[in-house]
Amino acid sequence: MSRDRLERRLQSVGRQLNALRGDLSVCDEQQVQLTEEADECRLRALVSETPMAERDYREAQRHADRLQQHRDELAARIARLEADQDSLLDQFSASR
Repeated sequence: MSRDRLERRLQSVGRQLNALRGDLSVCDEQQVQLTEEADECRLRALVSETPMAERDYREAQRHADRLQQHRDELAARIARLEADQDSLLDQFSASR
């Protein structure tokens, strides 16, 4: 791969990493909120022992679980891009 192409690819990967890291940061903040909400709903369901409170808890926990799955996917994409970036940097260094 030519040096110019390596540079363009590195810039592209860098931009993608920055965007994904921003998304991950937002996701982490949202995860805290949803987890707290699910915990509160769980306590309400335990105390009230009503079907409605149990349903609210299950729904809140599903949302928290889905967001955790999304967060895990973002983290995996970041790890793959970082590995790609390392490989590109190795190629770039070798082309000098």
